[in-house]
Amino acid sequence: MKARLDNTTALNPAAIQALYALGNAIEKSGLSRELTGLVQMRASQINGCAVCLDMHAREMKLAGETDERLHAIAGWRDAPYFSDAERAALALTEAVTRLSDRSDPVPDDVWNDAARHFNEHELANLVLAISVINVWNRLNVATRQVAGEWIKSPQGQAWLASRAA
Repeated sequence: MKARLDNTTALNPAAIQALYALGNAIEKSGLSRELTGLVQMRASQINGCAVCLDMHAREMKLAGETDERLHAIAGWRDAPYFSDAERAALALTEAVTRLSDRSDPVPDDVWNDAARHFNEHELANLVLAISVINVWNRLNVATRQVAGEWIKSPQGQAWLASRAA
């Protein structure tokens, strides 16, 4: 495989830095890393973003995530490993990621279930987290970024080191 662009930061460095800043703000919002990791993995599975799947699986493992949960994210409805709040977040992730798949893209039952588990601040940050990973998925898929290549870069090494700390 060969990427269409050597690095997605070449698209518009100022815009990519803004995405990084938005991601950092979400990390500091109070949502757990476990929850954001699940959201990132599920959206990336739906969008077929191998780069993000590789990156966030590594991140989740460094944070102590179990293999059972990582392997079962795509089948979360039928797996016993997820809390009700995580299930609500995963359902919301699927709805927000697949906006064009139904006439009511984010049905009230999906939204209301998430709202039962998350306060308004958390829900807003959850929607932001879902939106941001969808942007990254689209950038990586459109430019055919290659899974595993990111970790070889200085930015990838710095990112990985920050997650291991």
